[in-house]
Parts: sequence; C-alpha cells; structure tokens
Amino acid sequence: MADFPGIIRSPLSQTITHDGITVQVEIYRLEGTEGWTLELVDAEGGSTVWQDSFATDAEAFAEFMDGVRQLGLAKLIDPDEDDIATVH
Repeated sequence: MADFPGIIRSPLSQTITHDGITVQVEIYRLEGTEGWTLELVDAEGGSTVWQDSFATDAEAFAEFMDGVRQLGLAKLIDPDEDDIATVH
C-alpha cells in the first residue's frame, strides 16, 4: 500500500506466505479516526477487506491470524458465503 496523506499504516502490516500463498496484510486507519481496517491484497491485486473495524491494530492482526488458523489463507482471500459470515 502506498503512503497516502491522512492514512496511518500499522507497523503490523506485512507480507505473509502460508501454504504457498502470499498476501500483503494491510492494517490502517484514517487520521483522526479510531477504527483500524484489515485488508488482504493477493498476488493478482485482489483485495479482501473486513467490514468491521478494530479497536487496535493488534486486534486486527489477531483476527487475521485466527482466520488463517481456522480457515486457511486460501479461504480468507477467496471465501464462500459460509466463510464470510464466520470470519469477516
């Protein structure tokens, strides 16, 4: 994610590879707001954004890691309807 004025990027944002799949984990918030957004960007540039915001960047990252443990990275970047209701 390029740096844009007014967007605060978490130091927890990073590239992660799991089960042969690589994603960019982006955790950010708008300046002057309190909720952190969790977004995954896959190798093709596809984006998965969680609908709910998180109180802290650490909570957002923990949600990502829980999703990887529960569903696997492939399901997080290409969820079916049941997965969306469960994780996002």
